[in-house]
Amino acid sequence: MPDSMQTDNSKKCKCSQILIWAALVTVLTSICFIFLYAPTERMEGDVQRIMYFHIPSAWIAFMAFFVVFVASIMFLWKQDRKWDIIAHSSAEIGIVFCTLVLITGPIWAKPIWGAWWVWDARLTSTLILWLIYMAYLMLRAHAEAGAMRAKFAAVLGIIGFLDIPIIHFSVLWWRTFHPQPKMLNMEEGVASGMASSMAITLTVSLAAFTLLYLLFMSQRMKLEKMRDEVLALKHKVYY
Repeated sequence: MPDSMQTDNSKKCKCSQILIWAALVTVLTSICFIFLYAPTERMEGDVQRIMYFHIPSAWIAFMAFFVVFVASIMFLWKQDRKWDIIAHSSAEIGIVFCTLVLITGPIWAKPIWGAWWVWDARLTSTLILWLIYMAYLMLRAHAEAGAMRAKFAAVLGIIGFLDIPIIHFSVLWWRTFHPQPKMLNMEEGVASGMASSMAITLTVSLAAFTLLYLLFMSQRMKLEKMRDEVLALKHKVYY
């Protein structure tokens, strides 16, 4: 192996290790903030602490699907496999975080609303988003590999993202059970109605989830590239 390739691999390994440790430290810090630093909410009690998992999960899910949206456009434009890998990897991770949203939401809602689920505009549109990207992954899993599968997936990835503005503005457009945004509110400003300690804890949690996303993305993209290399080797063996 050439020295330049060894140096490049060594740099990537160091960056990966730094990202792993940064994610680990930030996640542990956020857990300490959530359970030891943030105050107990006066009306909702300890169940409100789910907010520090629920909101960052939603933000990272939206960010992941935005990456799918951009990478899908770039793939249709450039026809470059790397953009397809980015879109596929981010879609899988986005589904993980979107699933966390749909799990933590009902756990938080049950003691507050008295029901695990209501057909609220935001809840329903979030479920639709999850179903769209599950369809995206099913298309990836069951369609024949090749350029056509990647193109169909890219189109679906672009269409799916159009649901996110509906999710975001649903609490402003319609009367819903779901509260308005707590961290970014256009009318009342940043972190309106929240104690500073709560806002700090939520920010730390968001940083932790962001680092987790970056870590998962780096590992998932590496796995997809290794899969391509294996398929290329098989192709050489048989042909």
